[in-house]
Amino acid sequence: MTDKPATPVTFARLLDRATRILAMRDHSEAEFRRKMAQSAARAAMRHDEPAEEIPEELLEQVVAWCYEHSWLDDVRFAQRFVISRGRKGYGPQRIRMELAQKGIDRELAEAALGEAQIDWAAQALDAAERKFGLPLPQEWKQKSKVLRYLQAKGFFMEDIQSIYRNNDD
Repeated sequence: MTDKPATPVTFARLLDRATRILAMRDHSEAEFRRKMAQSAARAAMRHDEPAEEIPEELLEQVVAWCYEHSWLDDVRFAQRFVISRGRKGYGPQRIRMELAQKGIDRELAEAALGEAQIDWAAQALDAAERKFGLPLPQEWKQKSKVLRYLQAKGFFMEDIQSIYRNNDD
């Protein structure tokens, strides 16, 4: 068995990985950095080479290039993420938590949630209608299932309760 020399990590190779990662969808900077490290490890495994660490200064250059060319933008990522998850029936608490997991700081997450101008009570009603149909259950046991479901989706209790206040008419 012959040992292959490790292929050096170069700016061009990292940029190629970066464009492949960012061409699929928007990423937060923290998520992008994690994926770059994972892709370096996978590339080494494919070529039966030892995993080579990406030099920090090289990674910083790639991140700076991506920001410079608008391939990476945490503000845009947070705004699009809020809108996307809101459309899928998730509430603000869940979206805020997912943004934190993706490395978006709290102030940026709050700004994105505020700019989205989503009527969370209407979103909660829509999610409840899709899951339970109309009319919504009125018996306590069934009503509690709706409440738990919407809480798990990340809606505030105030928005959940408004569904029943507005439908009691």
